[in-house]
Order: sequence, then structure tokens, then C-alpha cells
Amino acid sequence: MPKTATLSTDKGLRATINAFLAELLNKQVVEAILVPITDPSGTTVVQSLVTKPEYLDKADVLAPLMPVNSARIVQAMTRLAPAGRKTAIVMRPCELRALVELVKLRQISLDNLYLIGFDCPGAYPHKTTAESGGATSDTFAEQSLGDGEVSGLRPGCVICEFPAPLFTDLTIGLFGVDRVKNMLLVAGSQKGEELLDGLGLTSDESETASQRETTVAKIVEDMKTKRAEFFATTKEEIGGTEKLATVFGPCIKCQNCQTACPVCYCRECFFCSPTFELEADKYLSQAEKQGAVRMPADTLLFHLTRMTHMAASCIGCGACEEACPMDIPLLKIFQLTGSNVQDLFEYVPGRSLDDELPPTAFREDEFEWIGEK
Repeated sequence: MPKTATLSTDKGLRATINAFLAELLNKQVVEAILVPITDPSGTTVVQSLVTKPEYLDKADVLAPLMPVNSARIVQAMTRLAPAGRKTAIVMRPCELRALVELVKLRQISLDNLYLIGFDCPGAYPHKTTAESGGATSDTFAEQSLGDGEVSGLRPGCVICEFPAPLFTDLTIGLFGVDRVKNMLLVAGSQKGEELLDGLGLTSDESETASQRETTVAKIVEDMKTKRAEFFATTKEEIGGTEKLATVFGPCIKCQNCQTACPVCYCRECFFCSPTFELEADKYLSQAEKQGAVRMPADTLLFHLTRMTHMAASCIGCGACEEACPMDIPLLKIFQLTGSNVQDLFEYVPGRSLDDELPPTAFREDEFEWIGEK
């Protein structure tokens, strides 16, 4: 059994988590923590790299906002060289899954990183004016993690099949526990045990951990039904070339989706190359042949190429859709395509570092059914 411990939540979930993180710095268990901090306006959170415990008073891990998938930030921090000091990274399950995919793609180094995940209550679209952060985060988390449903969540959160971390060093367990009284800490690795030991928190909470696992399993099973309904509806909406072209019709080729996507990792993108820098005469030539050419050009090609490139690693965080200024339902399209590709390879992105990426692995027994009559 993994090492476990509980923390009293009599001061609230947010205050308890912040005090726990502050103790990691105070006792020099880690030297820095990447965590969401409430901005001065109190209306949003920004990921911040904190080295002084007093700044953690404004941390808000459970704020119902995710402006950026933090795997992107960790990639920027460690791609050139590993972290030089022990650094804790507090992330949602979808962010952790993206991080795992980027580690496999050699875009992130885990050296000196301590991954802290938590049972996720979801988030609102950042384009809405829904309540966020501050004193409301505890209330939001309790409503979302409880038996009731919270309306208005991001589409990716509504159909998320992995609201609990799959891969992490330490999990802040909130499902299946009496959150008014305590929260559960579960070590998922040797590094996680180091965090608990460093604070002297380890204890036998196997019964509580078992209750949490049962609750998580039920949530995941219920989510499968929601996802099946979601995909059935999506197929009706975008099935066929004509419908797909219509959905992508508003695209202005800003490539925000590519920038926001945590697993779109190429340092030099084909669509930013001279290949797509054409003279006016070439556009006019195409227009003459076809009668009319959509401008900006190649928007559908851009999305289909990106979809093909990262379908196996799509973790369904919805960052692409959040970044789109034209409100194209990118999550629906990419999740439908991604889930189909992942099912073919029996691959779950972000589940484990031991699972080989389908584009980088070859098995002789794959797709034998294709040649069958």
C-alpha cells in the first residue's frame, strides 16, 4: 500500500492546501513551487513560481479557472536543462497527462521535479464571467466534488474521464472523503513519500484511501456514459467532409489552438515554414483554376494535419477551444478523433511513462484485421 496521510480541513480546503504547500518551503522539503496564484484583481489566477512561503497565502489550486495548461510552462522551464533545485509542480489531472506525453517526446525533464496532483473539481470557460478564485473556490470545489452537478463548466471538464490523477508523485485526495473534516494525501512514488516524510505526515489511512478509490471508479464509470452520448452527438454534428468544412469555416488561421495545445510540441512548425508563403500570383492562379479560393488559405489543411499529428496524445483538456477567438468547437472534433485513434492502439495518453507512444512504436500484430476479408 502507498504511504498516506490526512490533513484537517477545519479552516477550509484552500487554506489547508496553501498551508501544506507553505510547509514544504518552510521545512525546505522543496525550494520552489509552481502553483496558481490569485491575481490582484481577484478575478483570475496565474501560474506562478513561488520561492517565499508568504506568497502562498494567495495560492488557489481549486479556483474554477485554468487559463493555461501548465504542461506548457513546465516544458518551457525544463526543455533546455533539468531544474537545478527541487521544485514542486501542482497540476490538474489533464495537465499531468499532458506532461507525461511531453516527457515521452523528450520535451520535459522530470529531474528535481515533484509532481503534486489533486482530484479536480473542473473549471469554467475563462471567457465567461462565472465566479472564480478567492472565497468562492471552496464552495465551488465542494459543489463540484459532491453528488450534485455544477452547470456551465468547460466542455472538456464535463466529459473528463480522468478527474483524478493517473500519474503523480503525490495526490491530494478529495473524492470519497469527508472534505469538511479532512483531505487525503497519497504518495504515488518515492518522491511522494519524500514529501510526506519531510513533513512528518505519514500514517495509515488505507480505509480512507480505499473509499476514495471506490468513489473515483464510480465517477469514471458514470463518465463513460456521458462521453458515449457526447461522441454520438458530435458525429451527427460534424460527420462528413461537408459538415467538417463548415465547422472549420470561421477559422482565421491565427494558430492560437496550436500555441495553447500542450502536446503540439514541434519547435519548427510546417505551417510556419516558407512552404506556405506564396506570392499573390499563385493565389490568383489557384483562384482562376477553381473559380474562388478561400482566404486565408489552407485552414482546413492546417487543422487536419494538426489533428493527425497529435491525435494519439490528445488529453482532452480543451485548451485549443478556449484559445479560439472564433468559438470553433475544437474539443469536440479533436476528442472524437483522438479517442478513436487511442482506442485503435489501446493507448491512454498520460497514463504512464511506460506506455509507448503509438507513433514511435511498431508491433507486428497491429491492425492485422485490415487485411482480413
